[in-house]
Amino acid sequence: MGKKGIVVGLMGFMGLMGFMGCSEDLTPEQQAAEAAQGYYQRLLDNYPDGFLAGKANYDQLPSDYRKQLVKANEQYMKDMQLRHNGLRSVTVSSNVGRTDSTLHVVYAFLMLSYGDSTQEEIVVPMVQVDGDWKMK
Repeated sequence: MGKKGIVVGLMGFMGLMGFMGCSEDLTPEQQAAEAAQGYYQRLLDNYPDGFLAGKANYDQLPSDYRKQLVKANEQYMKDMQLRHNGLRSVTVSSNVGRTDSTLHVVYAFLMLSYGDSTQEEIVVPMVQVDGDWKMK
């Protein structure tokens, strides 16, 4: 790995450590929404495996099923390219999230912005798994 890769990797690690240090100040809704945004950012970055790794219990699924999910997500991104000129950005919506204490789920709200200037607000159900927020 070159110097640039080391610097970029170190900066990313320091940013993650900074986020983890201040996560105590964030509400569970904000934490879940930021985690959901990170998973959807992986889709935007053409990393479907990284997106799917954000699903609760993904690592326990049979490998053939995981491969099918990767293909389905790749197709989803192709469809977004055809329908909306691609996905351009993912942000946490001003609604942030809502907690359903009965189901132990936080519904995170994200805003997807597309290449054709349209936007869509989506809801991502999130659950805590071993202290991490994962997509349900």
